[in-house]
Amino acid sequence: MAPSLRRRMACWLYEALLLFAVALIATLVFSVAVQMRHALERQWLLQLFLVAVFGLYCSWFWSRGQTLAMKTWRIAIVDREGRRLTQGRALLRYVYCAIWVMPPLAALVSRRFTVTEVAVVFFGWVLLWAMLSRFHPQRQFWHDAWAGTRLVEAA
Repeated sequence: MAPSLRRRMACWLYEALLLFAVALIATLVFSVAVQMRHALERQWLLQLFLVAVFGLYCSWFWSRGQTLAMKTWRIAIVDREGRRLTQGRALLRYVYCAIWVMPPLAALVSRRFTVTEVAVVFFGWVLLWAMLSRFHPQRQFWHDAWAGTRLVEAA
């Protein structure tokens, strides 16, 4: 049985806070390693580095069954057969999870919108994407269905 949408979204919010901390530490390491002197210097390289760090973080924890946020909300991740994820499947799920942030990022990169408008797009998109899980037969997020994974109640 899938955890409730409320618990999944609470876990998602907690995970975002943890990833913010991971991003701060990774940015510090990156900026010291490349001797960054200005915030816009090597900006695209930093962004690629953060995407890689987030991918490693997520795939490593998912392949072990849970992230810290998932442990807190008693949610586990398994494949369709109920087994732990392989590293490859966890990375595939990470790629599909990008759907959560792609439209708001595209709006931000276009530079046609203010930060407030991008925030509205972001929260509207997240709400829409979360609500679409209601249409899945097992009430799973669609990125989980595509990646062959599912969220379950942790033991």
